[in-house]
This record gives sequence, structure tokens and C-alpha cells, in this order.
Amino acid sequence: MDIASLLGLVVCFVLVLFGIISSDGIKGIWYFIDPASMLITFGGSFFATMASVSLANFVGGIKSMALMFKPVNVNIPEMITKIIELSNVARKEGLLSLEEAAGNLEDEFMKKGIMLIVDGTDPELVRGILETELNSIDGRHKLRSGFWDTLGAMGPAWGMIGTLVGLVCMLQNMSDPTTLGPKMGVALITTFYGSMLANWICTPASNKLQANNAIEMQSKEIMIEGLLSIQAGENPRVIEEKLKSFLSPKERPSQDEGGGGEA
Repeated sequence: MDIASLLGLVVCFVLVLFGIISSDGIKGIWYFIDPASMLITFGGSFFATMASVSLANFVGGIKSMALMFKPVNVNIPEMITKIIELSNVARKEGLLSLEEAAGNLEDEFMKKGIMLIVDGTDPELVRGILETELNSIDGRHKLRSGFWDTLGAMGPAWGMIGTLVGLVCMLQNMSDPTTLGPKMGVALITTFYGSMLANWICTPASNKLQANNAIEMQSKEIMIEGLLSIQAGENPRVIEEKLKSFLSPKERPSQDEGGGGEA
């Protein structure tokens, strides 16, 4: 589990709760609970988002919340080391020898690229096929993060709608001045709900999904460059330096870790 996401959400909630309790004690929590306001804000936000996408994408978007807590299983330095090992195998035994090595790979994207190379596919066609799949993956990921962007935009908007509804009802019943304060508080609760939905849930979820997508896209771009370099018969040391250039200096594997590609 990605502890950063879980810890961030929990601490944010605790800080808001602490602010409420420190201002008016435990009873202050009840000031922030209003079923009608919840229905307007959360119901309006979710169903307006549903109206913006297909039902399948709506359900998929809700389920993608779990991805926020799932760490990206990508070790780029280790992946570069594996590519260098494959390049050494291809250099010693030929490209056809990679077919056996591909059977031991867990990454389906890399395995697909190797099998295209083994089959003698033209390098430009290999790049085209892999980049098409890369763009398809990127599109699916952006669809999920876009769901949370849309929901995050709906939250404050429907919170304001709820506030306007509350204000209209309050202004229609101003005969008793002593009720104005509580009614104003209830009217503003929907804005609070909308802001919490957008800034506590939606924005962090979207940002985390986009960050995870960026990591995966970078790893697959490195794979494409590495596999095409193997197909071109480039020196393993040259391939290693090319792939390491994708990483920051502190992330780059050492010479020993990188497999020490043969000259």
C-alpha cells in the first residue's frame, strides 16, 4: 500500500476535525452534519459526473480510487539492468536467442516487443506498434484521472448550488431573526462539503493517478528505446548509457548494477 496517500488523507481529515473541535468542542461536529446538504452536494456532484461520462467509465472511475493506494510496481534501474542483460544475450547468440529469454519476463509490454524483434519485424513497425500501445495505455489512465478532475470541479459547483438554495429558503423566512444564524450556517455547509470533496478526495486522487501514469509511461519509453537499440545491434555499453540518460544521476544504476555491458 502507498502509505503517503493514506497518511495524507487521514491527516487532512484529522486537521479539519481538530479545527472544528478546538473551536466549539465535540458538539461542534454536529454543526457540520446536514443530510439535505449532503444529498445536494454529493448527490449532485456524482450524478452530474455520471451524466458527463458513460456508465462503464463512471464505475471504472469510482473503482480507480483504489489505485491511489497501490504503489507503482516499476523499478526502472532494475529494468535497465534487464535490458542490458538481454542485449548481451543478443550480441553473443543472436536475436533469435531472445525468444527463450522472453518466456521468463513478467512485463507483457517488454515481452511483446521482444517477440516482434524475434519475428524479424521492421524496426519502424516495432516502434509504431509499441508506441500505439503506449498511447492506448496513456489514454486509459488519463480517462481515470480525468474522472476525478471532473468530479472535483462538480463538488464546489454543487456546493454553491446548495448554498444558494439554503439562502433563498432563509430569505423567505426572515420573520424570526433568531433563526437567521443557524439557517445561514446550514446554507454554507454545502460549500464546505463541496470544497472537501474537491480538495480532500478528488484533487489528490487525480494527482496521484497522473504521477503513477508518468512513471509507467517513462518506463515503457525506456523499454522501447532499449529494445530498438538491441534490434539495431548497438553495443551494450552504449545502450546502457542511452537508457541511463532517462534518469536523474542519483537514480542511475552503478556500473556493477547495470550489468557492465560487454564491449
